[in-house]
Amino acid sequence: MSGQVSDARVIQYDLEIPIDAPRERVWDALTKETNGWWLPDFHMLGEDSTVRFDARAGGSLVEERADGGSLLWFTVQMSREAESLHLVGHIAPEWGGPSTSMLHIALSDRAGGTLLRVADALFGRVSDENAESLKSGWTQLFGAGLKAHAEGPSA
Repeated sequence: MSGQVSDARVIQYDLEIPIDAPRERVWDALTKETNGWWLPDFHMLGEDSTVRFDARAGGSLVEERADGGSLLWFTVQMSREAESLHLVGHIAPEWGGPSTSMLHIALSDRAGGTLLRVADALFGRVSDENAESLKSGWTQLFGAGLKAHAEGPSA
């Protein structure tokens, strides 16, 4: 047998992002206007790709190109309208895996708006650096992307 052997790990991190918009507005932005807040640096297939989110169980968060290229970010395991999502995604070896991400997104009312909670549980080949990079990425995407979009003038 040849190849590299590495131990599997489990790492979890949590984020909280306050958003000054009603929960239903944040839900709609999150699930129906995804391409509007998905930051350019996160378009893995190029700046002309489109990100769409079918937030029903069995649905998916997918990035697509007009030429037929596509990337499955996550599959929806469970959805509760305007409350929470459970998503499962896979990280290929080229991106630091192989590992699986089980992402939980929850929305709750708070004074003046909504509290977005994100919990990501990763298992498989997960380095501290990879976990920190993912946490930083989600913080940027949900904080600078979704938050700004949901609070924006079109809200």
